Amino acid sequence: MGMDKVQAVISRHKGEPVELTTIVIPEPGPNDVVVRIQACGVCHTDLAYQQGDVEDAFPFLLGHEAAGVVETVGERVTHVAPGDFVVLNWRAVCGECRACKRGEPQYCFATFNASKKMTLEDGTELTPALGIGAFAEKTLIHEGQCTKVNPDADPAAAGLLGCGVMAGLGAAINTGEVTRGQSVAVIGCGGVGMAAIAGAHLAGATTIIAVDTDESKLELAKEFGATHTLVSSESVVEDIQEITEFGVDVAIDAVGIPATWKQAFYARDLGGTVVLVGVPAPGQTVEIEAADIFSHGGALKSAWYGDCLPERDFPMYTDLYLQGRFPLDKFVTERIGLDKVNEAFETMKSGKVLRSVVVL
Repeated sequence: MGMDKVQAVISRHKGEPVELTTIVIPEPGPNDVVVRIQACGVCHTDLAYQQGDVEDAFPFLLGHEAAGVVETVGERVTHVAPGDFVVLNWRAVCGECRACKRGEPQYCFATFNASKKMTLEDGTELTPALGIGAFAEKTLIHEGQCTKVNPDADPAAAGLLGCGVMAGLGAAINTGEVTRGQSVAVIGCGGVGMAAIAGAHLAGATTIIAVDTDESKLELAKEFGATHTLVSSESVVEDIQEITEFGVDVAIDAVGIPATWKQAFYARDLGGTVVLVGVPAPGQTVEIEAADIFSHGGALKSAWYGDCLPERDFPMYTDLYLQGRFPLDKFVTERIGLDKVNEAFETMKSGKVLRSVVVL
């Protein structure tokens, strides 16, 4: 097969607009696969890479929330075959690290990535976002980074399970362990927060309180399953306690700033759970009285990728979506071309979309 040249979106220098250029996809190594990308969501993490907030390994090949079709496979690949419809994941569990050995593969510390680097035409190696790099016509990944799902699914919707929607869903269902009849508060109703609301609804929570500064997002939250909405204010904790009498069973912070985490901490009932799924900026600190930590009891947890196991979770949520039981397609706000990623970053900053999805 040899090398392949395709169009892709890269971030060449910190903070500069991203650019559409030609990249080189090498021949897959023994356990690698080349996937033809059909759709890739624009996630806040891509913006973080472009702004240099993740690492300083420019140039980056952006995009990681994707679905597509396997095109070619390395000689040792057994997990997928050419023609398979897959959602890409960045938790290709290794089976060997300390988390895997203790039977907690959702915390895998040594996930697989492709054995070779994609490059620019001049040979400059690209760093793929989260080991994926899918704002591209094709990408090279490890076979474990592909998860087969039902091919009837719309790629634009299915691909969102590759990151943001799974992060929110999993924060509620996997990390928060929300179950039937419980009360849940979700602070922050962007893509991840909205997915947490939808996840709490799917899990059978009977009181779901959405909190945001933007009233239009709160209206939308009702469509995803919120039973109550609150415009963010100084009195959010009291307002939540008023709705629930004692506070919620599970409070999910989908913003990730000290103020919202403290709201989540105090808004829960005694013995309740706090889940942090919003990503805090480095250097931010939370100050809380130690006696409050002791007296509230319960659990303070963080959800990284929604503590998901892609091979278990992606096919299940795709099926629930196709059965009309989970509104995955409602997260797709707009469909854009590969040349519109800069504009999508601006739209994201304005907070007017759940997801812009690049469709190829």
